[in-house]
Amino acid sequence: MIKLTFCLTRLPHLSREAFQQYWRHTHGPLVASVAETLQIRRYVQLHSLPQAANAATRLSREAPPEYDGVAELWFDSLDALAANGQRAEAQAASALLLEDERRFIDLKKSPLWWGEEKPIVG
Repeated sequence: MIKLTFCLTRLPHLSREAFQQYWRHTHGPLVASVAETLQIRRYVQLHSLPQAANAATRLSREAPPEYDGVAELWFDSLDALAANGQRAEAQAASALLLEDERRFIDLKKSPLWWGEEKPIVG
């Protein structure tokens, strides 16, 4: 299994609440609707708590501002992702998700990367 981790920063005109509401109740169901087409095995949203809940921990580490959330998507393999790139229906599904992401995510401030989990505890 490989995982896409996507650290989300909301567009500046959205409140944290509006961002999280849209992400959970509009974008989340959209991802679910194309999960089979894109061979997504698992999709999880981590919604950040209010800034006050994070302040002490951030300050103790001199950390940058937190993200508004993190999306995690699991796939079987890099080969499965490459196969998606060859299928018209998967390309269309990916384009649909990207179009929707532009409605609520500041993509230029939202890093993402592919990785492989290495469990240490649990």
